[in-house]
Amino acid sequence: MSGLESVLVVGTGLIGTSIALALREQGVAVHLADRDEGSLRLARELGAGVEWAEGVRVDVAVIAVPPHAVAGRLAALQKEGAARFYTDVASVKALPLREAASLGCDLTSYVAGHPLAGRERSGPAAARADIFLGRPWALCPTEETSPDAVEAMYGLVKLCGGEAVRVGAEEHDRAVAIVSHAPHVTASAVAARLADAPATALGLAGPGVRDVTRIAAGDPRLWTGILSGNALPVAEVLEAVAADLAAAAAALREAADPGAMARVTELLHRGVTGTGRIPGKHGGPARAYATVQVIIGDRPGELARLFQVAKEAGVNIEDVRLEHAPGLPLGAADLSVQPEAVPRLSEALRAHGWHLP
Repeated sequence: MSGLESVLVVGTGLIGTSIALALREQGVAVHLADRDEGSLRLARELGAGVEWAEGVRVDVAVIAVPPHAVAGRLAALQKEGAARFYTDVASVKALPLREAASLGCDLTSYVAGHPLAGRERSGPAAARADIFLGRPWALCPTEETSPDAVEAMYGLVKLCGGEAVRVGAEEHDRAVAIVSHAPHVTASAVAARLADAPATALGLAGPGVRDVTRIAAGDPRLWTGILSGNALPVAEVLEAVAADLAAAAAALREAADPGAMARVTELLHRGVTGTGRIPGKHGGPARAYATVQVIIGDRPGELARLFQVAKEAGVNIEDVRLEHAPGLPLGAADLSVQPEAVPRLSEALRAHGWHLP
């Protein structure tokens, strides 16, 4: 397929609207459909596309609905002849494929898909056209899928700025259980401890607890649907995590015993090893960046000034983390840079009046 000219996005939540915005930036004609009239209206107002009129046929229909609803929507769209090819963006893949087959859907024109991108916030208001840039986008064609359908989906992913990864549906579900679904439940379990925590504890909260619990702010209803669609793989990962935690707790109750604490140390070492295996920038090996900490005022434009100094010094900021000082109109910005760039950036910042602790 030479190129996509028209796409129908069914479901105007975070991912659906983000796909629509990304495609609109590439000049693709985007049609939108959603049973939630408010969500559809907001997506249109954001410039994501125009409302789909029945009878309009497009190159690709993107089904951006919860996992359990994918097959039903696919069957309905195929019955209407809405598109030449179809895909979805649900975060589990075996379930939609299994249900689509049971409903008699045409699997030759359907490629199950899953962009590995998202935010803690949901809905069209949180959508961004750049959310997929450089992010993996799983595509799970079956033996029945036509080559033209696969080619069309590779084109769709490329237009959105993602990196297509071809993978089997079962393998995909086991993988996301490890890297996405079980971590969400684990983060929620930690965050749940804060619900009844004393004010003193919350007043002492720092970046560590924020890092661990950030993803727990996701929509519980949405996540319940995701987890139920990938229940067994997630349960297996959670059981392994629970076993590690139970062993650590038992060891800590015997903290006076060096042998017991050695078991805790071993778990911490495995954690360091696992963290080091997370792919780094552009999917390559993880890089060890150095951190330059800068005291920054809580005023409009401060980050822009900071980045401008880095730009003038010829230093690329690989990552940035902000930590606000409780009760004070300032905070600290931790700038991750290449180790060799630390002296150059530090000198430039001090020359422009920034305070480095």
